[in-house]
Amino acid sequence: MNKEHVEDIAGLLKTLSHPIRLKIMCLLQEGEKSVGELRSEVKTTNANVSQHLSILRNQGVIANRKDANFIYNRIADPRVLELMQTLRALYCTKESHQ
Repeated sequence: MNKEHVEDIAGLLKTLSHPIRLKIMCLLQEGEKSVGELRSEVKTTNANVSQHLSILRNQGVIANRKDANFIYNRIADPRVLELMQTLRALYCTKESHQ
């Protein structure tokens, strides 16, 4: 792995390391979600969710689309989706706690 790859991966992991952003990413594995849906699940304010979505978007981790008055977010990079699925399999299943 060259230096550029290491720095890219470290930047991605740093972006994902905040608990709210990690929760958002877990939710987005299931498909597109609006800001309101994410706020409801994450149990924080719209402003806080929007701030974390902005960080994820600026790092290229998620993308969004606007439909009328709603903005829907999704995981933009299939590698990140695979990473999130791997994390879920390793840490979020009954087998991982045994």
